Amino acid sequence: MDYSFSDKLANLRPSAIREIFKSLTDPSIISFAAGNPSPESFPTEALADIAADIFKTQPAAALQYSITEGYPPLREAIAARQKAKFGIGRDFDTTIVVSGGQQGIELACKAFCNEGDVVLCEEPSFIGALNAFRSNGAVPVGVRCDGEGIIPAALEDKLRTCENVKLLYIIPTFQNPSGITTPLSRRKEVYALCKKYGVMILEDNPYGELRFAGEDVPTIKSFDEDGLVIYCSSFSKILSAGMRVGYVTAPAEVVSKMVVAKQSEDVHTNIFFQMLCHKYMTEHDLDAHIAGIRALYGRKCTLMLDCLGSCLPAEVAFTHPEGGLFVWCTLPSGLDSADFAKLLVNRKVAVVPGATFLSDEGGISSSFRLNYSMPSDEEIVRGVEILGDCAREYIAAHRN
Repeated sequence: MDYSFSDKLANLRPSAIREIFKSLTDPSIISFAAGNPSPESFPTEALADIAADIFKTQPAAALQYSITEGYPPLREAIAARQKAKFGIGRDFDTTIVVSGGQQGIELACKAFCNEGDVVLCEEPSFIGALNAFRSNGAVPVGVRCDGEGIIPAALEDKLRTCENVKLLYIIPTFQNPSGITTPLSRRKEVYALCKKYGVMILEDNPYGELRFAGEDVPTIKSFDEDGLVIYCSSFSKILSAGMRVGYVTAPAEVVSKMVVAKQSEDVHTNIFFQMLCHKYMTEHDLDAHIAGIRALYGRKCTLMLDCLGSCLPAEVAFTHPEGGLFVWCTLPSGLDSADFAKLLVNRKVAVVPGATFLSDEGGISSSFRLNYSMPSDEEIVRGVEILGDCAREYIAAHRN
């Protein structure tokens, strides 16, 4: 049988990160390739007690259909916490629960983009979002970045010259994959440009609460007075990734379209896990739990950065994130990190090559992404030693 797949999916490649996961069944491989939260960050005992209580006192509610917008007590708790802690939410905004931040990204694209419309993205950007845009027929177009994130002049050039730009997708805090945080002044420039050109901002903030150094930077959504910003976040990095509970805060008119799209996708997000999140938020100290995660990741990131500084040749640059999950390394110009990643896998170390995160699927990158939340301390030390040895060999081989 010859299968005739839809145009939207025929040329869509599987996530390289998910494909890397398939190769990691070998326990001897040291993986810096994941984007997962550490299992040490899961409050398993508290969640077990909450789950038992829910099934004892509210079994029908936990196992029955629910409303698409999300479990009302959870929506209220999320909105109240966002307003109190981060200044997010205006009178024109509303908050809904989605199946992980990934679905929020996909629903925003569905709400605004027709076939062939453009979504501007940081270059590099999150592969899950790039594939969500592609699968909905939108065209991701990269905007140049530097050490402070997206470059306003480059953004304006794309806004001025690209036709049918509908969204700017941006991860301004501990960006995936680079780990870079965009300063407030530049965030305000980005907002002003999108207001000038009438383009919605899709602000993705799954890592914002994972700051372990430096000072918090206000989200773009926190100064959105014009209804320009669709804000996505989730409990994946602060409670449990597997529960798939995320949320979107956006103007009510925008959210109403996203709800219609969600109804046809999954009816509603898992109600039991929504109830679990709500009870943890309201009956336990979520902020104290997050503080523990920050301390854990701060220690692991410091260890990785120290090892990189000791083991990598001087020609390899790397970022120094103040939070999140990732370090972004860059080989000398002209080298292909995809080839380097293959060399590393042969030495039992896995990284994600930078081309994975490019809007141009045929692009080549000299950069690669490392994750420090998942590997053990011993794996970080040994893996970076191997990384350094391989980098010296690879660079030397390409000098000749």
